[in-house]
Amino acid sequence: MRPSRSSRARLAALLTGAAALLLTLGATPAQAADPPLRDLAAAKGKVMGTAVTGSKLTGTYGDIAGREFNALTPGNAMKWGSVEPTRGTFNWAEADQIVAFAEAHGQQVRGHTLVWHSQNPSWLTNGSWTPAQLGQLMNDHIATEVGRYKGRLATWDVVNEPFNEDGTYRQTLWYNGLGADYIAQALTAARAADPSAKLYINDYNVEGVNAKSTALYNLVKSLKERGVPIDGVGLQAHLILGQVPSTLQQNIQRFADLGVDVAITELDIRMQLPSDSAKLTQQAADYKAVMNACLAVSRCVGVTVWGFTDSDSWIPSTFPGQGAATPYDENYAPKPAYRAIAESLGGGTTTPPPTDECTATYSVTSQWNTGFTGQVRIACSGAALSSWKVGWTYGAGQQLTQAWNASCTQSGAAVTCSNASYNATVPDGGSVTFGFNGSWNGSNPVPTVTLG
Repeated sequence: MRPSRSSRARLAALLTGAAALLLTLGATPAQAADPPLRDLAAAKGKVMGTAVTGSKLTGTYGDIAGREFNALTPGNAMKWGSVEPTRGTFNWAEADQIVAFAEAHGQQVRGHTLVWHSQNPSWLTNGSWTPAQLGQLMNDHIATEVGRYKGRLATWDVVNEPFNEDGTYRQTLWYNGLGADYIAQALTAARAADPSAKLYINDYNVEGVNAKSTALYNLVKSLKERGVPIDGVGLQAHLILGQVPSTLQQNIQRFADLGVDVAITELDIRMQLPSDSAKLTQQAADYKAVMNACLAVSRCVGVTVWGFTDSDSWIPSTFPGQGAATPYDENYAPKPAYRAIAESLGGGTTTPPPTDECTATYSVTSQWNTGFTGQVRIACSGAALSSWKVGWTYGAGQQLTQAWNASCTQSGAAVTCSNASYNATVPDGGSVTFGFNGSWNGSNPVPTVTLG
């Protein structure tokens, strides 16, 4: 039977290429778009992350968080006041939710944050503790929280914001009670709780070379010399429009030269509202400057934005009259900043992925000497499917050996997978996932998602 015109249009949208993954049936074709940011970043060996709010990880917000980023940071869910609001009574619900979401989407998680002067429970801050008691409370908290997620989190911000602007130590519960060595104690406790996690000190206004970043530099140098476990430095990068430090790359490099990794951990670039095209253009240039500085240093592991949408940004409530600091606006439309990030990562030549359609996202969830486990997630927002079919072409000789929750065939490098009888329907705002095992030899590049 001759296909209908609409069917032929859908089939014509099937793009070729070594890394093309396409949703071919059941939704209206859209203009081809760049690979998501996570795939562009992964191709350069970098992390592209975002902070998230667990309760929002559904619908369009969840689709973008899962599709565009290969790392998540809980915005508030892992802070002491969130997980232990009453002494001995724990609430892990949102933290667990974010970790589960990340694992389902092939993303790593950055634990944030273990020892900080802010967002602590009142029972802790209002208590009268001896140094021994306070040290034990800190050790126990780290052992409990890091131990809960042992082997599942890639990194931890162990100590957050230890310095004043002039490079002196911030007067906090921890510094006043335990002295400057609370930092070494916290790092040592975190290493004992999860030997595989990368341990960071994280601070703001340390992006350029200045008194505060030099104090952090000297601390890290001292910790390394003493054999204290320290794997990385987090530069938060809560920046103001047009004020990216000129010494950013130089500063990243000097930390890297100490033998630690560097991450941009909380990037946003705020402006005086209302926004306009000139401000958004400047913001895009600023985002690109930060990305390029990280990309220029091999030990800069990646960039995390502090929320990807203006509707989930902390800026307006903290800096009245300012905002529009993230790569997406409040309606989830990509801003010029999104394009700038994509361009810095080697993409940015086509329209960003729209949110009112169905998408298919490929990820490698685990890999070993000659094999790997992968998954494809099909998600709809503003559309729905009654059946689905996806296809991609491997570029490095990979071979599927097993699949589940889908019927998959491979001919040469081309793979085609279609729904099982029980998961054909993908409702608006919903998703389905299927998985597979495969073999590889030499390299295992992740296919780039193409929308159709």
